[in-house]
Amino acid sequence: MSATSAQSSTVPAAATHQTKEHSREVRAPLCFVIDSDASIRHFLSLILHGAGIDTEEFADGQSVRSALARRVPNVIFLNIALESTDAIECIIALGRSGYAGHMQLMSSRGSAVLAHVKSIGEQHRMQMLPVLKKPFETNSIVKILQDLKLGDPPAVAGRIELDEALDNGWIEFWYQPKIDLRKKQLVGVEAFARARHPLNGVLMPSAFMPGAHESSLIKLSEHALAQALNASLNFAKLGVNLRLAVNIPINALVKVAVADIVQSYRPKFEKWPGLIIDVAEEQIVSELALASDITKKLQHLDVRLAVDDFGRGYSSLVRLKDLPFAELKLDHAFVTDCGTDKVNAPLCKTVIDLAHNFGSIAVAIGIEKASDAMALVSMGCDYGQGFLLGQPMPEERFISLLRQRAGSQRRKPAPAGPAMHARRA
Repeated sequence: MSATSAQSSTVPAAATHQTKEHSREVRAPLCFVIDSDASIRHFLSLILHGAGIDTEEFADGQSVRSALARRVPNVIFLNIALESTDAIECIIALGRSGYAGHMQLMSSRGSAVLAHVKSIGEQHRMQMLPVLKKPFETNSIVKILQDLKLGDPPAVAGRIELDEALDNGWIEFWYQPKIDLRKKQLVGVEAFARARHPLNGVLMPSAFMPGAHESSLIKLSEHALAQALNASLNFAKLGVNLRLAVNIPINALVKVAVADIVQSYRPKFEKWPGLIIDVAEEQIVSELALASDITKKLQHLDVRLAVDDFGRGYSSLVRLKDLPFAELKLDHAFVTDCGTDKVNAPLCKTVIDLAHNFGSIAVAIGIEKASDAMALVSMGCDYGQGFLLGQPMPEERFISLLRQRAGSQRRKPAPAGPAMHARRA
């Protein structure tokens, strides 16, 4: 899956170097999200924050005017409900306040109503975008942002050496939410390695991981562990208790001083939820004795192993039943179209049941469709990750999202939307 990793007792310079050059000296673009449905607001905010855009959420248009006095947004996403009066009044109030930016209407209403509301926005000199019909998916929002040239540019293709990236301090870690699918609650985070190249911008692992030497993978793993532990502390300072996961190949894991790193860098508070190290199933199956030994050595430190890409080697899965893995992460192939594919759905359910029979939490990765998310809930899957629930984002963006959630909960208690409420420390 991803290249995530950490830092050790003898922490190399690349691991301790905190790259600050890329932190924004100017404020990120801002989007107002206006919708009475909290789940839609939260879903949009996850996508927008992942793209490098700040958000403010509003259940209706009445409180938008005072927010506009504090800061003018770059774009507004406005829902048109069955009763369109609120949307029209909101547009008129925004026009009178002088807002002339982009307006993205969202609705499941008929075209006649949408055309009427859109024309009112145009009369008030707003830049009205094509209406976004509900239900919509992540790709629709991403395309709008790209067309407006808002937020972070997409990762580019390129090729660099992992050693070069580590030595120059280009490696950073982005964080993707892990969601309790039944409770619609944020329960964890997975770290993904990125390289921020001074000329090419953000590079994905495919640009620096292929062909990496074992010594470089060990350094990356050390770096990832230390950064994940530091991020865990930063999240805890906001009162959010999240278990972080990093991905380390088993050949690097056996040579990383995990215990020393954890003891040196772990947050020193009572409710620290621990750390998860994801290891690919094929590596664990071929090294069961080694995986068992690692598990026993790390348990007292609240560090657990998870099986990544679970289900790929189905004939060997029975061999995993005696190892106490924290999570079994379903291979992406089982998750894709599990809500509509009549062949894939029963296979997905079987793998989820197998994870539960092993006493582990079943985690679906790569969720991109609402129909798949709903099917996974009905199948009893515990947790989920994917662009539908939130894409990987830089640590400062993730912290910004957590702060926003904390602020909105203090201002007004609201029912939980997908992925919106975090466990409190």
